[in-house]
Amino acid sequence: MYDLPHLDLPPLNSAAGTVRLPGSKSISNRVLLLAGLAAGTTAVHDLLASDDTRVMLDALRALGCTLERDGAVLRVTGLGGRLAVHEARLFLGNAGTAMRPLAAALAVLAATQGGRFELSGVPRMHERPIGDLVAALRPLGCTVDDLGNPGYPPLRLSGQAGGRLATELPIRVRGDVSSQFLTALLLALPLVADERDIVIEVDGELISTPYIEITLNLLARFGIAVRREGWQRFTIPRGSRYASPGAIHVEGDASSASYFVALGALAAQGDDVVRIEGVGLDSIQGDIRFVDAAQAMGAQVYGGPGWLEVKRGRWPLAGIHLDCKQIPDAAMTLAVMALYADGPTRLTGIASWRVKETDRIAAMAAELRKVGAAVVEGPDFIEVSPPLQWQPGVIHTYDDHRMAMCLSLAAFNPLAGGNCPVRILDPKCVAKTFPDYFEAFFGLVGAADGAVPVITVDGPTASGKGTLAAALAAALGWQLLDSGALYRATGLAAQWDGVAPDDEAAVARLAAALELRFGQGSEAGRVWLRGREVTDDLRLEATGALASRVASLPAVRQALHALQLAFRRAPGLVADGRDMGTVIFPGAPLKVFLTASAAERAARRHKQLMAKGIPANMIDLRADLEARDARDTSRATAPLKPAEDARLLDNSALGIEESVQQVLAWWQQSGPFGSPP
Repeated sequence: MYDLPHLDLPPLNSAAGTVRLPGSKSISNRVLLLAGLAAGTTAVHDLLASDDTRVMLDALRALGCTLERDGAVLRVTGLGGRLAVHEARLFLGNAGTAMRPLAAALAVLAATQGGRFELSGVPRMHERPIGDLVAALRPLGCTVDDLGNPGYPPLRLSGQAGGRLATELPIRVRGDVSSQFLTALLLALPLVADERDIVIEVDGELISTPYIEITLNLLARFGIAVRREGWQRFTIPRGSRYASPGAIHVEGDASSASYFVALGALAAQGDDVVRIEGVGLDSIQGDIRFVDAAQAMGAQVYGGPGWLEVKRGRWPLAGIHLDCKQIPDAAMTLAVMALYADGPTRLTGIASWRVKETDRIAAMAAELRKVGAAVVEGPDFIEVSPPLQWQPGVIHTYDDHRMAMCLSLAAFNPLAGGNCPVRILDPKCVAKTFPDYFEAFFGLVGAADGAVPVITVDGPTASGKGTLAAALAAALGWQLLDSGALYRATGLAAQWDGVAPDDEAAVARLAAALELRFGQGSEAGRVWLRGREVTDDLRLEATGALASRVASLPAVRQALHALQLAFRRAPGLVADGRDMGTVIFPGAPLKVFLTASAAERAARRHKQLMAKGIPANMIDLRADLEARDARDTSRATAPLKPAEDARLLDNSALGIEESVQQVLAWWQQSGPFGSPP
C-alpha cells in the first residue's frame, strides 16, 4: 500500500494484463457477522483484508468470538446467538457495513440477554445517518441512546436479561436512504424469531436492492430462509436459527472490478486485454450490472464464472443517461468514464452518494472540474461533460477509497487529447477496501516513451547513491533501479560460472540472460540471482571490484541497457548508478550527481563493514576507492562524470534525510504541481 501524502500519476495511454481482485467488502463483513452469530465454526476463504474488515474482526474478538488463522483461511467460531460478553466499547472506523448491522444485532441481544455496548467511529461515521434504523429498533423494546447528535453514531445499546421484544406487528423501516438499514434488521432479527414469524415492511422505495439480494443469499447459506414479497415485505420464519455452513468463499469485489472494466474500456487496444479474476458474470453482487453500463458506453466485455475480460470497443465512449439506483458504488466509475465520452453523461438515482464516506456527489463534481470537465449536480444526479481542455488535477480524496480509485482513471487523458499528470492526495485511503489498488493498477498500465518521470542519482562508489535513491523511491512511491546491483550480479554470475571478468563476449552473454529478481513489498531490499538470495553477496568489496571490471566492457553495458530501460514504469523511476543521467536516461527531468570526499566515503564504508562483522582497514578502503574512482572516470565507455545539467550534491556533511529533502525540493520545483511533497 502507498503510505504517502500524495501519489503522482503520469499521463497514461495503455493497459493490459491480469488482476486478481480482493474479496468483496459487502460479502466479507456480512459473512463475518453471520459466522460470529452462528453456532459452530466457519472456515472463511478469500476474506478481504482491509480497514473495514479489520474493525469488524476487532469487534467480533471483543464480543468473545474465536478467530483462528490457518494460512489464507480464517476460522470463526461463533456465539450461537448467545452473548459471551455483556459490556464492550467498539470502534468501527468508517465502516457502514459494520456499524449498522452490529448496532441492530447488539440492540436485539442486549434487550433480551442483558448488556451495555457503545459503538463509535471516525468523525465522518458520526455524520452518517442511522436514525431510520434506530427508529425501527426502539418500538421493538430496544434501548438505544444517542451519545452525540440524535440520529447519528455514536450509540449506546443496553437492556436487561429476560427482556422480550414486541415482534407481533410488522417492523417498519425506510428504504430510500440506505439499504444497510434493512440489511441490519434482516441480520439481527433471526436471533429472536423463536416464537413467531417476524415481518419487516419497507416504507417508500427500496434503493440498492442488489445489496439486499446479497444479504438474502448469505442468510440462506447460514440457515435462514427469508420469504419476500417484492421489495416491500420480508418474513423471517419462526424457529430460525443461525448455523454455520462449514466453509464459505468470498467473491472478488464487483465494485472494485468496475475500475478495471473501465481500464480495459479506455486503454486495452488492439490485441491487448484486461483480465479480471475473482468475480465473473455469475456474481451474486449487484455491482456486476456495471458491466451492462460499460457495454452501453462502448466497452467489449466477455466473461464466465469468476472472470471477466475487457477491451476497448467504441471510441470515444458514448455518453449515456442511466438510473443508477441498483449500482450506486460502481456508478462512481461511470462518472469518470464520462470524461472520455462524446457527449454528456447523466447519472440519476444516486441520492445515497450524499450519505456515504463523503458527500460523493459534491466531491465528484469538484474533482472532475479540476481536470477540465463541466459538471452539473443535483440532489440525486450528476451530469458530466468531457473536458474541452484537460488540466493537471490535484485530486482531494476526502478519506474516501472510491474517490481515489475512480479518479486514477483521469490519468488516461492522452487518449482524449490531453497530456496531464494527476496527483492523488492521501492514496492510502484505498486501504478501506483495496489496500493494494495502486500496485495492481501500475501492474497493468503503460505510458508513452518519456511520459514516466525519472530521477537519476549518479556518483562514485560509496557516495551513498543507493541509500539516497531507495529513500527517494519510498518517498515518491516510485520504482527503484539499482544499476550497480545489475553489474555486481553480472560479476557474481561470471565468478560462479568460472568466466574471466575481462572475457567481454562471455560476460555479455551472461548479462543478457541475467536471472535477477528484486524483492517488492515486505521483501524490498532483497535480491535473488538464479533463484538464490544474494543480498549480502552483492555488498561484498570483492563483488564491487568485479562489478567495476565488467562495467568497463562495452558489450556488457549494451547487454544491460535494455534491461535498465525496462525499469521505467509508472508512476516513476529513481535510477542510481554511475551513468544513469549521462547514458541510460539522458532526458531525465532531474539528474543528481552525488559525491563526498574519499576520506568520508571510506569512513562510511568502514562503518558499514564493521557493523556486519566484516574486518576492514580504513587506509586500504580509501586506497581502493580512489583507485576505483580513477578507473571509472578514465574508462573509454561511459566514464563516470556529471551530466551537463545535473544538480551537484556534496553530502560529506549531510545526513540522509537532509539529502532526500534537498532532492525532493528540486523535484517539486521542476514538477507540474509546485506544492511541497
